[in-house]
Amino acid sequence: MHLTSRAHWTARLGGGGLGTVGAAVCGGAAAGVMAELSEEALLSVLPTIRVPKAGDRVHKDECAFSFDTPESEGGLYICMNTFLGFGKQYVERHFNKTGQRVYLHLRRTRRPKEEDTTTGTGDPPRKKPTRLAIGVEGGFDLSEEKYEYDEDVKIVILPDYLEIARDGLGGLPDIVRDRVTSAVEALLSADSASRKQEVQAWDGEVRQVSKHAFNLKQLDNPARIPPCGWKCSKCDMRENLWLNLTDGSILCGRRYFDGSGGNNHAVEHYRETNYPLAVKLGTITPDGADVYSYDEDDMVLDPNLAEHLSHFGIDMLKMQKTDKTMTELEIDMNQRIGEWELIQESSVPLKPLFGPGYTGIRNLGNSCYLNSVVQVLFSIPDFQRKYVDKLEKIFQNAPTDPTQDFSTQVAKLGHGLLSGEYSKPAPESGDGEQVPEQKEVQDGIAPRMFKALIGKGHPEFSTNRQQDAQEFFLHLINMVERNCRSSENPNEVFRFLVEEKIKCLATEKVKYTQRVDYIMQLPVPMDAALNKEELLEYEEKKRQAEEEKLPLPELVRAQVPFSSCLEAYGAPEQVDDFWSTALQAKSVAVKVIPKTLSASLPSFCPFVVGFSGLATVGAGNLAPRESRGPGRSRLGRWTSNASLLSKNNSLERAVDWIFSHIDDLDAEAAMDISEGRSAADSISESVPVGPKVRDGPGKYQLFAFISHMGTSTMCGHYVCHIKKEGRWVIYNDQKVCASEKPPKDLGYIYFYQRVAS
Repeated sequence: MHLTSRAHWTARLGGGGLGTVGAAVCGGAAAGVMAELSEEALLSVLPTIRVPKAGDRVHKDECAFSFDTPESEGGLYICMNTFLGFGKQYVERHFNKTGQRVYLHLRRTRRPKEEDTTTGTGDPPRKKPTRLAIGVEGGFDLSEEKYEYDEDVKIVILPDYLEIARDGLGGLPDIVRDRVTSAVEALLSADSASRKQEVQAWDGEVRQVSKHAFNLKQLDNPARIPPCGWKCSKCDMRENLWLNLTDGSILCGRRYFDGSGGNNHAVEHYRETNYPLAVKLGTITPDGADVYSYDEDDMVLDPNLAEHLSHFGIDMLKMQKTDKTMTELEIDMNQRIGEWELIQESSVPLKPLFGPGYTGIRNLGNSCYLNSVVQVLFSIPDFQRKYVDKLEKIFQNAPTDPTQDFSTQVAKLGHGLLSGEYSKPAPESGDGEQVPEQKEVQDGIAPRMFKALIGKGHPEFSTNRQQDAQEFFLHLINMVERNCRSSENPNEVFRFLVEEKIKCLATEKVKYTQRVDYIMQLPVPMDAALNKEELLEYEEKKRQAEEEKLPLPELVRAQVPFSSCLEAYGAPEQVDDFWSTALQAKSVAVKVIPKTLSASLPSFCPFVVGFSGLATVGAGNLAPRESRGPGRSRLGRWTSNASLLSKNNSLERAVDWIFSHIDDLDAEAAMDISEGRSAADSISESVPVGPKVRDGPGKYQLFAFISHMGTSTMCGHYVCHIKKEGRWVIYNDQKVCASEKPPKDLGYIYFYQRVAS
């Protein structure tokens, strides 16, 4: 913008770029039309322009109502008073609601990074692998950022969309220039709200300075440790060796879940001596090493490592890396296990899918657990109706700061996933072509606001560490419950009642209890494996390989039928120290879930298969066995009323309940009458009216499952498969493709949908 004087100047309205957007919104002003902007007009909005302070949240990376960013076609408008960001579709909504007129408009254009030809020839050294690389798209490729950005910065004044370019601020009157310039520079230099939640490399995030680093006790006259040729002093292993920094013992590390690793001699030594710190031999370089604190149970930093090593004659500056770091071992383990490729279906070419319902989600740093769960939830009609169909109403009722409103951010997430607006192929490279690995990847959405809000105040979900998908599912369900107490609640599709029978072994009296649940956690009974002979053969081969120091054989997993997991779920469980009201003393009881699920069943039933690194579980359709009761009964009217009460006045389900409890009702009534209560009062108390549940036929069909690969549910990688439009689709962060071989037997959480009879 070129100013004609210090007291009077013009700003461009229309004319392409941002101006075109403004002209269209304001009634179609022609391109190139000049609107006069007087000094009085600028002075009138000057008091609303604020300079962000340390405690202010500056939302300059993401729109509060959509997933528009500065890289989007219309850029991002940041209110210079509230510091909230808005896409071009929503900026006028904020102006009309708050009266705020001044916005900083950011527009970034991506272009390929120019290659640096001034350096020497040859491939550059690879970056150090990080555990974060497990979750990134493309496997373990740690390629550098391939793009640079050209940034266009303007001040825009609504409602006429008057533009003042950043480089034109120097021509403003002094009273205006200083205030506006300081606000603009502070906004551009401030850490954005999302940056404060930004991904950190997994290594740097977890490791803290050990509390033992500055006062570590080291024994006098230690043995001198050679620079190579080490072995465990107890089992002669020559890899995965740890040097105890107190006494200089060299011992092998822990045994991994698949039998590899070590023989636990280093950790056993700590239990015997309480010497806390150990360094992994083979990882020592002039830059540092892997140090573990057994007392703090974590990888740590030791600022005095060079001094501690010199105590044993080791010079860090002369050491070279000869063994894999712990992060490299975890990556290697995931690569080595064959199921990694099966879960991601990376061994076969997949057809990428784009459009409504096929939107990928960026990995924000170990956030694949979140991505998988929300993809499944928003494939369920009840969640779509609650949040996506009522999007406009939710946005209209949003508070002044919509970034902190649960319903707004969930609705925004659902719309982003289902609208198709963000389900587009990744941008082409500078030569107009896509590299092969980019064809299956889309830009997708980056739900930073949602992740920050859902994890706010939570000790785990507020961090950037990997989490358990099951725990996050229950956490999100709980958040929905809290925010839907007086409105439509989509959680009803998951909610069900579980009935437990507790029988006192001393008196043989019984008691029934009911609890509300949202997920069935199934144990994996390893003794029910179908391939026991193969497992025994594998164990023998593994034992021989360990004795002869040979590579371990390919891992064999137990194949456990899904029906066996269901049977184990309802298996009797002994309850010690059970307080018997009949005895008025402690006793031993047995708790049983009836084999016929007489309690109400949900429309969508999630099953979590107990995490076992050595088992696969078959999954298909689910149909509970039918119950058959005796032909005649002499139960009183109170029993019928109680059963109807517990079954939401469903006569058919009430009859099923009576038949399944026929052997126990008289005993329970007799026990309660002996305690001075009527049988009717007792049964009414044992089957209270709980939260609303949906009931129906007990036949289910698998429609989604979440798979996991890693040494535990707290690390590794999650993907999900969902059945849509008659075909299975794999959602692997930003990669959304038609599934060729959905690995149904390798799931962690299975989601079943009721099938109409």
